[in-house]
Amino acid sequence: MVEELVIAVIAAVCACGLYAMAAARVVRQYERGVVFRLGRLQEGIRGPGFTTILPFVDKLHKVNMQIVTMPVPAQDGITRDNVTVRVDAVIYFKVVDAAEALVRVEDYRFAVSQMAQTSLRSIIGKSDLDDLLSNREKLNQGLELMIDSPAIGWGVQIDRVEIKDVSLPETMKRSMARQAEADRERRARVINADAELQASKKLAEAAKEMSGQPAALQLRLLQTVVAVAAEKNSTLVLPFPVELLRFLERATPAEAVQAVQAVSGAVQAAPTPPADQPAVAAPTAPTGPTGAATTADAPDAPEAPDATEPGAPEPGAPGLAAPGLTTTRPKVSSVPPSVPASAPPLDEESQKRQDAQPV
Repeated sequence: MVEELVIAVIAAVCACGLYAMAAARVVRQYERGVVFRLGRLQEGIRGPGFTTILPFVDKLHKVNMQIVTMPVPAQDGITRDNVTVRVDAVIYFKVVDAAEALVRVEDYRFAVSQMAQTSLRSIIGKSDLDDLLSNREKLNQGLELMIDSPAIGWGVQIDRVEIKDVSLPETMKRSMARQAEADRERRARVINADAELQASKKLAEAAKEMSGQPAALQLRLLQTVVAVAAEKNSTLVLPFPVELLRFLERATPAEAVQAVQAVSGAVQAAPTPPADQPAVAAPTAPTGPTGAATTADAPDAPEAPDATEPGAPEPGAPGLAAPGLTTTRPKVSSVPPSVPASAPPLDEESQKRQDAQPV
């Protein structure tokens, strides 16, 4: 009798131990427990720590409440400006309602992954290539809103979405490299032109200051000579003032015209030989190096005057030719070929001095 009682007590204790072991559950700090009794959701959510359920009646599901990091596979798409790109991203989300995450959706992880992929394709088609490369913060916010809208009903909250990498075709990479190089060259030219403008302004101010003090220009010229001599000792520098060239350019045509007009006036003032004397040819005026006519010995054969020249006598003029005699005058060109037609005329005093000179 006693042995049977002991055996019954031991069996009861073992049964209680087995029941306790079957009913006892431990929920971790980052988890929440959802109990289904005979397939029906219980209202209470089991918190972290030790909890019990009815064995063979209740079923406890543990839901992780930590933030989940899920990579989004790379998606191929065409941007709004018709550029083929390959974009991948990463999504951070967490469960805020354990019961909804288990009841509303079969697998909330798979659902969030598929929603992220479709949203990423959609955001690629709505954006330009420049936005994908430079304005990613705005795209990340738009992508987060697109995923978070349906995920709220699943008991899931999207914490953050980031676009990781944007892969471009090789042709597009080369085109962008050429564009960047052209832009850098344009900026370099603009900077160089700006520097030239500033330098020209400073040089103009320096020239204005030196124009008031001619000695400053000479000192600057000597400094340049010293600098050149220090760099290359075998180089000989001979400064030639530009003002001298300008003086010669202004003075040469006027002096040539004065010489030509002086010779023409002397020829016209020459006396006519008498009729009983043989005609003596007047000396001709060869052209000098400056284009002015000079007197020289005339050739033996007389030359007929040119009617088109200003110094030629008119036919039938009295006192210019005697009967039987031929009077010749030197052929003098009024304006040499080297003298421009727009040379300034001589003043009256210079003409009087030239007429008064003896021939």
